[in-house]
Formats: sequence, C-alpha cells, structure tokens
Amino acid sequence: MNTEMIEKGLAQADQTRVVEVGRGLLPRSGALIRDAMATADQPMLVVADERTWAAAGEAVDASLRGAGVEVAAPLIFPGSPALYAAYEHCETIRERLRSAGAVGVAVGSGTLNDLVKLASGELEQPYAVVGTAASMDGYTGFGAPMTRAGVKVTMPCPAPRVVLFDLDVAAAAPGSMVAAGYGDLSAKIPGGADWLLSDAVGWEPLHPLAWELVQGGVADVLAQPKALAAGDPDAYSGLVNGLILSGLAMQVYGGTRPASGAEHYFSHLWELEHLGQDREPPLSHGFKVAIGTLAMCAFYERFLARTLTADDVERALVGWPDWASVEADIRSRTSGTLAEHCLKETRAKYLDRYALAVRLGGVLEQWDALHQRLVRQLVPAHQLQAMLRQAGAPSAPEDIGLTADRVRETFFGAVYYRSRYSVLDLARELGWFDQLVDEVFQPGGLWT
Repeated sequence: MNTEMIEKGLAQADQTRVVEVGRGLLPRSGALIRDAMATADQPMLVVADERTWAAAGEAVDASLRGAGVEVAAPLIFPGSPALYAAYEHCETIRERLRSAGAVGVAVGSGTLNDLVKLASGELEQPYAVVGTAASMDGYTGFGAPMTRAGVKVTMPCPAPRVVLFDLDVAAAAPGSMVAAGYGDLSAKIPGGADWLLSDAVGWEPLHPLAWELVQGGVADVLAQPKALAAGDPDAYSGLVNGLILSGLAMQVYGGTRPASGAEHYFSHLWELEHLGQDREPPLSHGFKVAIGTLAMCAFYERFLARTLTADDVERALVGWPDWASVEADIRSRTSGTLAEHCLKETRAKYLDRYALAVRLGGVLEQWDALHQRLVRQLVPAHQLQAMLRQAGAPSAPEDIGLTADRVRETFFGAVYYRSRYSVLDLARELGWFDQLVDEVFQPGGLWT
C-alpha cells in the first residue's frame, strides 16, 4: 500500500481518522473500531447482508464483543435479491440505528457502505466500514449515490470515521467485483480530463492534493489488467490503493469532482432504468461506468481531432440557443422528475451569449496548451477497451445488456444531467455536440 499518500490524504481529510489495509485484520477489527470511534456511551450495530455477514460480518461482530464493545443485534439484509441503493433502505437502517441508540458498522462494499453512510449522516453520527471487495472507490468517499424520487443523485453525508480493508476477505470476493473496481478506477481517466476542462473555464478549479491523490498513480494501476485478472497480489494491492486514494480525494475536496466526470452520468441514467437489476448478481456500478468511460474516451478522441479557431467560436455564438429552446429540448428527451432535475442542473451552468463569448474566447486563447494536457491525460479508447477486457470488465455495450444505439441515445441525456462542467458541455457550446456523437458511432468506430 502507498501509506505515504494515504497519510497525506488523511492529514487533510476532516472526517476519516483511520484507514487500515492488510491481511488478517478481522480479529483486530473490533479494537481498531473501538479506539477510533470514541463512542463509548453507544452500542455498535453491524449492518450487512447474508453474504457479507458470512464473509466478514460475523467475525467483526465477534471482534467488537471481544474488545469489550456493547453490540446491538445486527441488521442483516437478504443476500438475494441483492440490496439496491434506494433511499427506503437507508430509512430502514436509520430507524434501526435510532431505535437501538447505536452507531453503525457497515460490512460490505458499495451499496451497504452508501446506505449506512447516508443513514449515519442523517443521524449526525459517525460510522465505520469494513470493506469486503475492491469493487468501487466510495469506501473513503464523501456523499452517497442514491436513488430517491426517481432520480439517481449523490446525497451529501460525511465519509466514514474508520475504514478497514482485510485483503484476505477481499481476495475471496468474486472476480467480477475486482473487475468492477477496475472499471470504476478507469473512469478517473476521462473524469480527470473533464476536471482539466472545468478548471480551464473557471468553473471548478483544480485542487492540487485531490488531483495528486487520484491521478498520481492511476495510470500505473490500470497498466496491469492481466496481472489483476490473474490474482497477482501486487496488482490487487495497487487496485485497492487506487480506490482508497480516490475516495480520500473526494473527502479532501468535499465532493465527487476529483473522481468522476461525465462518464458517471451514463451509469446514473442506466441505473435509474434499473439496468441489470434482474441479473444475479445485479450489474455492478463499475461495469456500467466502464462502458460510460469508453464512450467518453471515444468522444474525447473526436473532440481533440478538431482544431478550434476564431471562426468556430463566432459560428457557435451565432447559433447559441436561448434558454427556452434548451428547456424545450430537455423536455423532449426526458419527463417527470428526471426532466425537472435536468432543467435545474442545466440552468445552473447555462450562459447567455455574452457570457459564452467570454468563456469560449478564454478557451481559444489557451487551446494549444489545453489540447496538449488533455492528450497527455487520456488513453486511446481502443487501448482502454483492450485493458478493460483483459481485466475481465465490460468492453462493449452488449456486455451489460445494451446496444451501441442505446449508448448513443444516452449522450443526449448525459449532457443535461449535472451542473458539473464537462467536455459534453464545451462541445455543445461550440455547436459540435451532435456531430461528435455521430462520429463516435460511425462505421469503423469503437463499437461498429
């Protein structure tokens, strides 16, 4: 593990106090949680599902008791069907914690961690998590992606106070979960490019430490897909390291900007449609993110194949739609709660023609340097596709039950989904968006 970088992140994090990763941690988990939580007047309550209870939850519960901690009866969800990150499950956990007067100890991976995180946040109390698979980067992260009222959003809540990761437990998890973690980590490539663009237009400036935590070693980790799929300990440790650092970066920054960009909007939109929830196990977040990541890398390639000129900016300003036209387009593509969400998010970043002239003029002035930074940040889409395949992650829409046409349609929802600035926004402002989407799916492209 890159303990130096983890300590560097913890020094700036205001919520997580302890991150411990290693082999054979479960017997010591109770004492580690007890010492770091500093909640001696409250019992602790383990939240797991039937699978994670068997993998680690029972051992954590016993270790807490052995460490002299008062332990409430555990909350164990069914192992099948798999738990979904829906707000009603958060409410169940919150009310159990409230009625027991207990603090939560999540034992599991993405969904369980997010549910206990949000429930604890709403109770304004800390929680601990014992990770069971290297499947996502949210263990140390701030906020919880959650479906509520028909929309998938990241709801604000503090990161865990304690994060424990027993490599022996995680190594026993299904290989698909490791591949999901690889898919989630691959998103840092186009996500980082989006942050560079956002910084360039003055929307969300780069945070040096958060950038370093995520981007400092991600390329090296992603460069070992075959070793990871083969179970190489060094590659596995590197994946865990990258995921934990990514989550710490989100905590340091106070949001998800360091770890995600427009590629995650694809996943969120598909999750709202319950894509893959009828599978057993359900389609993971990391698998959906992998396809969104490839879509965005292919889009970036077409975007960077163009040269920005003053004439492009002038044409863009002449053709820039007023807000009424944008609203009409959003309502033609979405409906109900999702439409209202997209309208609110897009309105927050919409500029009138004068303000857009200032923004695009600034992009034009720094185009050459910005173009070079983006090229250095990105990985060619075909190369990343091969890497994902070697790691056992999805590399084509059909791998997650979609078609290329369905991915193409998702671009037109993704551009409106969040107020966060991305290459999709710059392409739309320049009047290139529709053409670039067509180019991604033209004959000879990534998935044709």
